[in-house]
Amino acid sequence: MPPEYDLSTAASPAGLRLDTLVRLRWLAVIGQSVAVAGVHFGLGFSLPFGLCFLLIAVSAWLNIALRIRYPMSHRLSLWPATGLLAYDLTQLAGLLYLTGGLQNPFAILFLAPVLISATSLPPRVTMALGALSALYATALIFWRRPLPWTPGETLELPFVYIIGIWAAITLGIAFTAIYAWRVAVEARSLAQALSATEFVLAREQHLTQLDGLAAAAAHELGTPLATITLVTKEMAREAPPDSPLAEDIALLREQVERCRGILGKLTSLGAGGDAGPLEQLTLSHLVEEVAGPQRPFGVPITVTRDGLDPEPVCRRNPGVIYGLGNIVDNAVDFARNAVAIEERWNDQFVEIVVRDDGPGFAPDVLLRIGEPYVTTRGAGQRHADEPASGLGLGLFIARSLIERTGAVITTSNAPQPATGAVITIRWPRAAFERDVGTG
Repeated sequence: MPPEYDLSTAASPAGLRLDTLVRLRWLAVIGQSVAVAGVHFGLGFSLPFGLCFLLIAVSAWLNIALRIRYPMSHRLSLWPATGLLAYDLTQLAGLLYLTGGLQNPFAILFLAPVLISATSLPPRVTMALGALSALYATALIFWRRPLPWTPGETLELPFVYIIGIWAAITLGIAFTAIYAWRVAVEARSLAQALSATEFVLAREQHLTQLDGLAAAAAHELGTPLATITLVTKEMAREAPPDSPLAEDIALLREQVERCRGILGKLTSLGAGGDAGPLEQLTLSHLVEEVAGPQRPFGVPITVTRDGLDPEPVCRRNPGVIYGLGNIVDNAVDFARNAVAIEERWNDQFVEIVVRDDGPGFAPDVLLRIGEPYVTTRGAGQRHADEPASGLGLGLFIARSLIERTGAVITTSNAPQPATGAVITIRWPRAAFERDVGTG
């Protein structure tokens, strides 16, 4: 992972948008108003109508004040967001106190603020709000007004049943909070990993664009260089062979030719079509390009080929080169004595297999390999004394880049008694030769 990309806050949740809480509270205000008015006027049940609407009005006034004070794009910091959610729990507890406590079926709404916290705030805040919800639910078992019912009648549910409702609410809070938190963490991790992938792609795209800029610069420099060449020839023709300037003119002509050669190379970098030699790679050249930088690290890398002519040819793709290079780098890092790369192809597929003789993937890692933030750095590396610094994004990015070209990547451990990891990258041959350059 490039050091320029900062992932220090990769797993930290972003602040809640004020607009989100305000909109949800307006929904609560409308729902509570309809419920209270429907029970009082529609069903004719007796309840403290004025007090209930006073509590609802406080929420409405709070929303109006927040709308006036802050822009709706404002993101709340930790404690203001926690305070607003705690207020929602308190306001709901007040309404339930006036309307029957846990006998009121709307007591299930204790889950809502905790669920919002679980998706957007740190776990400690969610635990605190969950404990506050459980505290309010416990208090409502013993302190409450009667459940609104037909005048002259009182509905009292059995105490055991109320305890069952309390247990259902507290367990529901715990389960939904944990589930929502896990889903939110995975979503945030995936979003951060995709952002890292986009960063790598942007950098590789920038390097690709430099080829075109180099070609454009070479084209612009061609005219003045031709003029210099012409003037140099005229000077050489007019200067006597034994003149003191003859040696300087010869040197100048030599350097002009050297400049023309350099500009020719720059022009070939940005050339399109099939004519540019740097735009095409055979399978063996592709493997050597990713394996070559790893050879000086003291681990022998052997390459074997198994296929009939013609050898498959692909267009140069920075994403594929980066991804394969990351896989080979990991193999070299974990290998004990050697790394083997196998090239296989036929009319149907093209395959690259990277093997090392290291400890292989741990069972828990093997099941999740390729997911973001899953790393084995520090476990089984050849340089065990080096600190573990992996972010768990290398193989995820490599897999994302390579699979965009139509490849399928499989990971496994070598069968016993051998040891080591085995990563297989397979393309349909048509995709390797045609689409890999546009992935």
